[in-house]
Amino acid sequence: MSARQYDVVVLGATGYTGKFTAEHIATSLPTDLRWALAGRSRQKLERVAAECKSLNPDRIQPAIEVCSLSDEDLTALAKKTTVLIATIGPYALYGEPAFKACAENGTHYLDITGEVAFVADMIKKYEKVAKASGSIMIPQIAVDSAPADLVTWSLVDMIRERFSAPTAEVVVSLHDISAMPSGGTLASVFTIMDVYSLKEIAAANLPYAISPIPGPKTSSGTSLVTKLFGIRSVPDLGILSTSLGGIVDTPIVQRSWGILGYGPNFHFAEYMKVRNYLIGIAVHWGLLIGSLLLAIPLVRTIARKYVYQPGEGPTKDQVKNDRLEYRGIARPDVQTPNPGRAFCRAFFDGSLYAFSGISVAAAAMTVLRDDHKLSGGIYTPACLGQKFIDRLETAGFKLERKFYED
Repeated sequence: MSARQYDVVVLGATGYTGKFTAEHIATSLPTDLRWALAGRSRQKLERVAAECKSLNPDRIQPAIEVCSLSDEDLTALAKKTTVLIATIGPYALYGEPAFKACAENGTHYLDITGEVAFVADMIKKYEKVAKASGSIMIPQIAVDSAPADLVTWSLVDMIRERFSAPTAEVVVSLHDISAMPSGGTLASVFTIMDVYSLKEIAAANLPYAISPIPGPKTSSGTSLVTKLFGIRSVPDLGILSTSLGGIVDTPIVQRSWGILGYGPNFHFAEYMKVRNYLIGIAVHWGLLIGSLLLAIPLVRTIARKYVYQPGEGPTKDQVKNDRLEYRGIARPDVQTPNPGRAFCRAFFDGSLYAFSGISVAAAAMTVLRDDHKLSGGIYTPACLGQKFIDRLETAGFKLERKFYED
């Protein structure tokens, strides 16, 4: 791939997260990186390029690649670059042509989707193609679902290092989140139900649905109270309730389990921290009722009129105080009584959309320049391992690890 014109192309660079991605590349990635901004409007792309130049005039400036979302244009674009970062959503509507072009042409692919049904569909259609072409493809490597996947990988790594043993259980909590959704995020939520049937969405979210191997046969051990009301109390994590992010993150973590071998009795659960049990019950039922309402086409049509549109989002002043924090604990799969538990805390202060841009850019550098030992296929954020985490930490994402004795 060394003969290709670009190292990295950002497709959808004029969109809300695409701009954050371009700005991070301009300010923080190596100055010898050959890169381009791609999209449908030359005028808008040139505007983003000018902003990038003002941020760092001393680096190689991005080229402009005007292309439609046709198979022909995206195939031509994929052949020009080693890595394609796709930031055009909703992916259920617009994502497949870029994914297909990369899989068929040996181009490494990264995206910021949180649409699990789309990812499941792409795995079915293109995993064999990617393996044959040598394309390393990692969807959901942004806010969805890099933090939860990396926290889980770190916990499993701690247990493996301390006990030389597999992991029995990981519980991850969305401990703190302060953010406003962009138009692209909201459009993805609404559109996924327009494109995929409820049956297809449910199938993609079945346990270990996108794992390359069948899931563990052991019971999850989830209590009846948790199943009915969504609440659970976990030492070191506090009172927890149902997490909307868990619906998106869990299939990716379970795929990581299947690829990386976390253990035959592994179980993963993700929740969000709440102040008390009453709030936890309200959150659980609120999410359930909200999901049922969104299944009604008329509700989605009305909701679209009152939210940010794709490409729009909060201003930089509005997101400068955003925050994201995950915490997780894990226990080893050993017979020793009271073996202790691994604890991990991961956090980022700043716009979550900026984090998504940082994450895909860091992943691009790991694929391009680090020793990752991956061949062609469809992977998860955790498959990039510690080198990827190191690059994220350089850009402001922090991950702390501890071990507690029982």
